[in-house]
Amino acid sequence: MFRPRFTLTILYFAGFFLLYAAVLVAPALLAVARSVPPGPEQQAASYDAARAALSARMPIALVAALATLALGIFARVLPGLRRPR
Repeated sequence: MFRPRFTLTILYFAGFFLLYAAVLVAPALLAVARSVPPGPEQQAASYDAARAALSARMPIALVAALATLALGIFARVLPGLRRPR
């Protein structure tokens, strides 16, 4: 029986990383959205704010994604990665 455990592990890790990265960048993007009027300036300011916010917090997002993945595998709650007990 074919079980793509490695591929699913990579996909879960990427999904968790993107989730945590979005959560960590959201406050900076909200601040830009509230302070800069809509237009090209807002887009440029949003890009710069997201880049600055994530560059300092990338290790946090990576470790959080890895910890969530490990906990999900250990608790057998991630579909496709469950092994029989």
